[in-house]
Amino acid sequence: MEERMYGVVLWADEMDSKAVIWCEDHGNLAYYSASEPSIHQGVALDAGDLIQFELREEPDCRLARNLQHVNAGFAPDIALNLQSKPASGSNVVQFPALRA
Repeated sequence: MEERMYGVVLWADEMDSKAVIWCEDHGNLAYYSASEPSIHQGVALDAGDLIQFELREEPDCRLARNLQHVNAGFAPDIALNLQSKPASGSNVVQFPALRA
């Protein structure tokens, strides 16, 4: 089953026409390869581009196809920000213990 989804390109290889996409549902990453059917022609993908695509769930991975640019350069530093250290401190919320 395929569904339309938005995502941000985390990594792209223009030479091989491949990309790794962070999906809006925060599930597993999606992979794009030029071997997949696409209306995306002529414009290179780059890290940080916001795209819309059809997502196909395979048993071992998620595949993106029919990519459309929504906003090139939407989040140019996203890959760098994801690699950086988290902010100091903790944002863990403790839940109260259940009563027996």
